[in-house]
Amino acid sequence: MKEFVWRSVVSAGAVWVADLLIRGISVTAVSEWWQQVLVYLVVGAVLALVQMIIKPIVAALTFLLYVLTLGLFGIVVNALMLLLVDWVTGGFAWGLQVDGFWPAAVLGGIVVSLATMILTAVLPRPRSRSERG
Repeated sequence: MKEFVWRSVVSAGAVWVADLLIRGISVTAVSEWWQQVLVYLVVGAVLALVQMIIKPIVAALTFLLYVLTLGLFGIVVNALMLLLVDWVTGGFAWGLQVDGFWPAAVLGGIVVSLATMILTAVLPRPRSRSERG
């Protein structure tokens, strides 16, 4: 459970960075700051679930494309994951909005990947009970 919460916080931070940098990506704006943080955390949780469940399946099914493109197909998969989060949260009055595949989802996928990598390196990962000794 701690791992999922940690991944959700990291994903929420990555979505926030993408919202700041990419013109075609936005998260629903609300009036109170704590509500805005909550929206980012929920979008981060949805993105974390998609990356934990759907992305490995898609990566396994498209393994040959990863090999043939020397890993660049991962950019397309990341863009599709953002579009999936847009679709899932689009049914509510809040969430992530992505303005199409090119350039918003592709650039957003790159930014989210880089921000996730940086945040993963900076934020302390929760330790399991066996690691605590």
